[in-house]
Amino acid sequence: MSTASHALGHIGEEAALAYLLAQGYTVVHRNYRYQRAEVDLIMRLSEQLLVFVEVKARSSTRFGHPEEFVTARKQQLFRLAADQVQYELNWTGDIRFDILALITTKQGLHIEHFKDAFY
Repeated sequence: MSTASHALGHIGEEAALAYLLAQGYTVVHRNYRYQRAEVDLIMRLSEQLLVFVEVKARSSTRFGHPEEFVTARKQQLFRLAADQVQYELNWTGDIRFDILALITTKQGLHIEHFKDAFY
C-alpha cells in the first residue's frame, strides 16, 4: 500500500468514526483483530445492537465504488471476528454488518453508509 493510500485509509477511518459518533453510535473496538480477520470499527448503536463496520476509502470511482471492494472472503472473515467478539463480550443482542464507503471530492470526503450490507 502506498503512503498516499495508507494516509487516505487513515483519514477515512477517522471520518467514518466521527460520522458514526455523530449518529449516536459508541465505540466498542477499533481495528479489532482475530486470527486473519480485521474489523475497522465495532460500534454499539443501542443496548441490543452491535455493528461491525468496514471502512473503504477511495480517491475516485475510476476502478469501482469503494463498497465493491468488500469481497466474499472479507465478509467471511468479518463473520469469524463477529463470532469471537460475541463470545468475548458474552453478547446476546443483535449484530449487523455495515460498510462505510468514502470518496474524496472537491468538497471533501463523501460518505455513504450501507447498513446491513451483508451477513
